[in-house]
This record gives sequence, C-alpha cells and structure tokens, in this order.
Amino acid sequence: MATSTIEQLRARVSGQVITPGDDGYDQARTVHNAMFDRRPRAVVRCTSTADVRAVVDYARENGLDLAVRGGGHSVPGFGTVDDGIVADLSGMRAVTVDPHARTAHAGGGATWGDFNAATGEFGLASTGGIISTTGVGGLTLGGGIGYLARGLGLSCDNLLSAEVVTADGRAVVASEKEHEDLFWALRGGGGNFGAVTSFEFALSPVDEIYGGPIFFELAHVRDLLAFFRDFIADAPEQYGGFPAFQIAPPLPFIPADRHGEPFIAMVNCWTGSTADGQRIIDRIRAVAPPVAEMIGPMPYAALNTAFDGLVPAGLQHYWKASFVKELTDDAIEAHLTHGPKVPVVNSTVHIYPINGACHRVAPDATAFAYRDANFAVVIAGMWPDPAENEANTAWVRDYYAATAPLSEEGGYINFMAGDDQERIRANYRGNFDRLVEVKRAYDPDNLFHLNQNIRP
Repeated sequence: MATSTIEQLRARVSGQVITPGDDGYDQARTVHNAMFDRRPRAVVRCTSTADVRAVVDYARENGLDLAVRGGGHSVPGFGTVDDGIVADLSGMRAVTVDPHARTAHAGGGATWGDFNAATGEFGLASTGGIISTTGVGGLTLGGGIGYLARGLGLSCDNLLSAEVVTADGRAVVASEKEHEDLFWALRGGGGNFGAVTSFEFALSPVDEIYGGPIFFELAHVRDLLAFFRDFIADAPEQYGGFPAFQIAPPLPFIPADRHGEPFIAMVNCWTGSTADGQRIIDRIRAVAPPVAEMIGPMPYAALNTAFDGLVPAGLQHYWKASFVKELTDDAIEAHLTHGPKVPVVNSTVHIYPINGACHRVAPDATAFAYRDANFAVVIAGMWPDPAENEANTAWVRDYYAATAPLSEEGGYINFMAGDDQERIRANYRGNFDRLVEVKRAYDPDNLFHLNQNIRP
C-alpha cells in the first residue's frame, strides 16, 4: 500500500489509522481468539459513522478484504484479516438510555457490559449474552441468545432500528418503517449486509435477579438433564437458566479439594420475586444434592459478568453449535459420554433454552429461522496453550459428531467455527433464499464476506 494512499485514508477519518510499523500495531490487530494471528494492511479505529463510511469506501475502491470488528469475540476470527483493512468499532461504545420510552441506543462497538451498565441505572435491560465483554453488534446480528431470552425474546427481537453503512458507502437506517428488507435480514443474518454503527433496542424492567451457579456431581447428569428437559417446557418465563459441563474454578464457594474437577452445573437466572425464585431453585436442588453453590439476589449486570474471568482475550477457541427440538434420552447419553471430558477450566458446554418468548415470533418474521427449537447447544472449546490445539479441537469435534445426529441440521451462527460454512443454508432454512435476495440488493459484490457468509 503506497504511503500516499495511506495518507489519503488518514485524511478521510478522524480515528487512528494503524499500519505495520506503527506503535500499537500488534495490539490493534489482535482479536480474542489467539488462533488467528493475522496482519492487516491497516486497522482503523473508527470514532463515527463517517469514519466507517470512509473505510468501507476505501476497501471497495482498492479491492481490499474488509473486516468489521465490534467486540472482537468472533470464534472464526472474522474481526481481523491478512492484507486487508479492519474497521474497528471499539471507539464507538456509547450507550444512551431513554428511560421513559424504554429504549437504548448502543454504538456499533459497545459491549454488553457497556449496555447493561447504562440500562441498569434505570432498572431496565434487554436480552444480552452470557459474557459481558461480548459485542452488542455481533451477538444481535446473529440472533442473540441469553439469560432473558425466554421472557423477552432474542436480542434481535428487541431491536427497533439499526444504522447501517452499506457496501456502496451509504449510511441508512433500517427499521419496520424504512429499508424493511434490510431490517428483516439484520435480525439473525449476521454481518452480511453492512457495518452496523448504531443499534436501537426496546428495554424491559429487569433490575435485581435471583440466581447463580449450582455444582452437582457427574453421577447426577442423567437426572438433572431429564429434569431440565421436562421442567423448562412450561417453566415460568422469568426463568432463564441452563445446564453446563464445567470444571470447577478456584472460587471460594467451591470446596478447595474439588477445584479443577469436572461437574454438571445449573446456572440460574430468575427475574421474578426472590421468594418465587427460591421456590424454583429448590425444585432443582431436590433433584440431587449440590456440591457447591452461589445463589442469591444480585443485579442482572453482575450475573452477566460472572463468567468473564474464564474467557479472557488470548485463548485458543474452537466451537460447534446445534439447535435441538427435543433433548432425548439418547442425546442425554451423548452428553453424559462427552461432557465430563471437558478438557480445561475455560472450556464448557451450555444447553440454552430458547422457548417461551422466542417461540412467539414466526420463523419467517426475522432471519433467525429456528423458532421451533427448544434448545441451543454450544460446545465451546477454549484453552490457553496452543500446544493443546489438536487434542482440544478433537474433543469438540467428537462431541459434536455424537450429538449432531440427534439435533437439527442447522445451528446458531454466533457459536460456529470457520469450517461451518457448508451449514449456511441449513442455518436459515426457508429464509435462505430471501437472505440471498437482500444480499444481492445491498452487497452484490460480497464486500462483507468475512462472516458466516451468504453469497449473493
């Protein structure tokens, strides 16, 4: 890239343009998944929609690959690229709340920690994820599964509008009233259609929740998963917990002699009264005796940060995902075989419930098609040592191979690895052809292709 061209780009943006040889380049090119050590020609730390438009124009005009980075948590490392340009939105993290209208605007680089801190000041929330450092943008564009989904719907179901920079460099607002086709596609279609610089969400009253994790012996996996399958089918929608396979971290509430051992855990979130929450969680305790627990009232934002320490930047990541209509006895046996083999404390398996409010949205109302699935399973391989890549990736693949025949063909795109591209049509079912039409309308040359890509 010629120096004059770089200087032209610098002149077009107010944010910092970082190139090889500049101070901070190695930090600027880094994403959460350390498997991806890519070297872009430039990283632009955008501070405004105008900056994003300039970067999109620059990538298009120069025939460069374009990566759009929000929180940087993409498992396939889509937030960086070799020999291309990165539009880094991390400087666009402002969240503003209108407590009377119960809405919030979040910049394209905001994290759920940013969002929850702002909305929590008013006792309000919208469905976010499980890790607070996750980007609002990536999670929402892929659908958005989290603790509040059974009661409030997916993150994308709470999206009211989005400002989008399209492949031709325009900034448009997509909502139910304008660019309706784009708005439909953004809600589950991923980053295929443009760079979203601002999100507007509907908020709901959520302040203090009752919950936390309970650890149980692996001997009770069958009983707990069978209980959860039956319980969650008609549980009150204020309950948003899930079972997980988890090695016990060195936390004070876990007996010291059990640190480092694998358990089956129930992670609980109840948004109703404390008394009702106690009764609900007592039903779980009745299934098996807890080994350790940390249950009580806490701000919703506190629960959303509870696992942050297990997922620092710089781990190796390889994940697989499936949608499940029924957690059959055979599926439970597959989980029993592979879940206890979770290799390190960072790795985990979560079985998220996605019924309740998620089912009250028609499968063709948004791009997110699996409105009849009851569970979203993620096998999240995360570990610090690159020397363990082969063994830990094999654990994920073996686990997925055992559960895939008992699951739906498609899965949740936010939990997929880079080698899942062949599942794209299955992920969107009957919505796929319409998504291709929207892609052709807004990005006919596939400038936005560093994603789980819908080709025009």
